[in-house]
Amino acid sequence: MSSAQLATPAQRAGAKEWLGLATLLLPTVLLFLTMTVLFLATPQIAADLQPSSSQVLWINDIYGFMMAGLLVAMGTLGDRVGRRRVLLFGAVAFGAASTVAAFSSSVEVLIAARAVMGLGAAAVMPATLSLISNMFQNARQRATAIGMWAASVSVGVAVGPLVGGLLLETFWWGAALLVGVPVMALVVIAAPLLVPEYRAPNAGRLDVLSVALSMAALFPFVYGIKELAKADAVAVPALALAVGVLMAVVFVRRQLRLPNPLLDVRLFGNRVFSGALGVFLLAAVALGGVYLLFTQYLQLVAELSPLEAGLWILPAALLLVVASTVSPSLARRFRPSSIIAAGLLFSAAGYGVLTQVGSPSGLTLLIVGFYILYPGIAPTMALTTNLVIGSAPPEKAGAASAVNTTASDLGLSLGIAILGSIGTAVYRTGMANDVPSGLSDVAADGARDTLPGALAAVHELPASAAYTLLDPARAAFTNGLNVAAGIAAVLALAAAVLSMTILRRVPPTSDAAPHADTGSSAVADGDVLPAEGERPTGTGGVVPAGAR
Repeated sequence: MSSAQLATPAQRAGAKEWLGLATLLLPTVLLFLTMTVLFLATPQIAADLQPSSSQVLWINDIYGFMMAGLLVAMGTLGDRVGRRRVLLFGAVAFGAASTVAAFSSSVEVLIAARAVMGLGAAAVMPATLSLISNMFQNARQRATAIGMWAASVSVGVAVGPLVGGLLLETFWWGAALLVGVPVMALVVIAAPLLVPEYRAPNAGRLDVLSVALSMAALFPFVYGIKELAKADAVAVPALALAVGVLMAVVFVRRQLRLPNPLLDVRLFGNRVFSGALGVFLLAAVALGGVYLLFTQYLQLVAELSPLEAGLWILPAALLLVVASTVSPSLARRFRPSSIIAAGLLFSAAGYGVLTQVGSPSGLTLLIVGFYILYPGIAPTMALTTNLVIGSAPPEKAGAASAVNTTASDLGLSLGIAILGSIGTAVYRTGMANDVPSGLSDVAADGARDTLPGALAAVHELPASAAYTLLDPARAAFTNGLNVAAGIAAVLALAAAVLSMTILRRVPPTSDAAPHADTGSSAVADGDVLPAEGERPTGTGGVVPAGAR
């Protein structure tokens, strides 16, 4: 096949495909709206169910960890049994679990329901992205569609605070979780009418042992990271980390031996594929923990209501939507690596501002820093996704979509676990000797553990003495935010450097189709080669073989 043939635009999508895209964007908006809403609902959940600091983190991130643990399995399952079928299964599971979560009467039930929501989300997310790659064969249309997919993530984040704030002020925290039920019902009705089914030819059977190994690698690793934040726990978390790494090695070795692996690890031999994932993962880790601490600061330190907090977040989220929509257009004129790196430098600057936030008078600096850092991540979201999907063979689009979404969700969840745990550790250190006398042992322990615990304990003190607990507690929490933001700035800078080195030779977007005209042949390193000496990229361009 000649380069001239590749330059011919692939078949363009029509009205039905764009309506199908709208159907696929609905659950994407919902899944991220749900995550944002829960951040805002955390103070109310803490007051109602009284979780420990560890349980607070699990409530927020078990959803993301379940997604990350099952995304590859669900993406590969979609390639085998049908991507639309897996999408519909996930929509039903998510809607049912949302109902259970909304009416949870205990922390344990809420965490379990959130885990099932993560299972449903793991089925939905890779299906939406991989179906888009099937529906849009023309590279420019596909880049636009994937940019809209990334923007839909931003829309979920944008409307989440506003919707969540209204619901939390009008009803109880569970009402925010019920938003998913009608949305998923609409997906179940519309998808069979507008979205074509796709399954990869000769995909083989799903390897159940590989699914088990992937989860056996992820969960001990995540548990170890979370538990390391506890000053009295070192040996057990270290052992968990070691087990996770060992299981990851076993998983990779098995994938290399299987004729039809759960995850074709050879895809990572493609520099564009692995480089884009690395950038995305670092940026997501930076954002995940800081976003959680940011939303808690608004309500617990600045004493804003959920609705007021949502309104403060909304402008930054709208800027994120705009930047996500504009990024694919800029990538037609400039190299994606430059656009991604520029956005990440803005994010790093915003994180830097957050390191200077004080308590309780730091609201202005907090908002300014967030308005700088948040839109800066948009090019990473929009462009690395297209690079990952476009650099994989078409029959592996489901797995590639799953890996991309895994990087996003695992990054956000690890950010919550790592930076959230660091923030908690800083808080505990700061409060070790600052709890005033006059509290019961239970209240004192709660005040040393979390800021919500301190807010609950203050009711045992006379009103005139409340400041003796609240002032140091809020200062300790703010110090934790400062430290987490500093680490996030370093991660954002590292991601920018990675983009400018690994992705520097990816050209601007063209109309060439990286999938459609290349067939399904793939070489051992995971690159799809349209012609000798050339390789297509996720943006639709062609990179010289020497760029690897």
